[in-house]
Amino acid sequence: MAGTALADQTRIGVVVKIGGIPWFNAMEAGIKEQGAALGVDAFMIGPTSADPALQVRAVEDLIAQGVDVIGVVPNDAEVLEPVLERARAQGIKVITHESPNQRNVDWNFELASVEGFGDAYGKLMADLMGGTGKYAVFVGSLTVPLHNAWADAAIAYLKANNPEMELVGERYGVAENVDDSRRTALDLMRAHPDLKGFLAFGSQGPIGAARAVEERRKAGEVVVLGPFSPGQGQKLIHDGVLSGGFMWNPKEAGKVFVTLGDMLVKGEEIKAGTEVPGLGTINPEAGSKNIIVDQLVELNKDTIDGLAEMGL
Repeated sequence: MAGTALADQTRIGVVVKIGGIPWFNAMEAGIKEQGAALGVDAFMIGPTSADPALQVRAVEDLIAQGVDVIGVVPNDAEVLEPVLERARAQGIKVITHESPNQRNVDWNFELASVEGFGDAYGKLMADLMGGTGKYAVFVGSLTVPLHNAWADAAIAYLKANNPEMELVGERYGVAENVDDSRRTALDLMRAHPDLKGFLAFGSQGPIGAARAVEERRKAGEVVVLGPFSPGQGQKLIHDGVLSGGFMWNPKEAGKVFVTLGDMLVKGEEIKAGTEVPGLGTINPEAGSKNIIVDQLVELNKDTIDGLAEMGL
């Protein structure tokens, strides 16, 4: 899994939401690339499903291995709290991503602020839907704090600025699975023939919803937005069934895990004004362990091919 490491070499293990999907494949490439650049043994563990229990098991395995740093992209922030506490009690540094205000960590970093991300999606959704009509919201699961925070922000933006847009149901925790997202989108379009949009937070949600729109031959009639891997969504964008969205670069996030981990192991101070490659000059939130920057990349027909060529 990690390969043979030198006895004195820093070891960094990163546990992601689920293995084998393009988003986290790109993150793994960043982890390996930055590990090689910094001379540390950095590797990724991708569970077979987005099951919080599998993440706990993976973290327990890393604790048993005695790694120096554990990184996590949580599926359930609360479920992870006890095992992350055990890791830190054994002197292991803990970093999370996509989990603002995660407990029992040294740092959590984000490449997009909640409000900035949610507002960007709300505005684009309103523009593409003409400020009116029914829409549905998907998230990775109802226990992923960041996805739900983005959804809250986008919905709040639309309520404040486009009151004629109507949310269907609450939100659906299917967006880390293409098939579940597709089925849910098909069900919603059957139940609401006048549905005009899907907003999906979770990299598989926009793909699944777009495939459903394609099946129903509603390209151009139903808007589908959300963060997704460019290589996976490239054809759907050009076919006009996936409308676009915003993302950050998961490869850069992978690099940041390794960079921050290496800094922590070396005892380097991380504070306001510190320059962190991949994050820039940081300004951590007062009273929290959050490092938040806005590095949004727009996904559309003009940008998608270049991003896909980067292996994203």
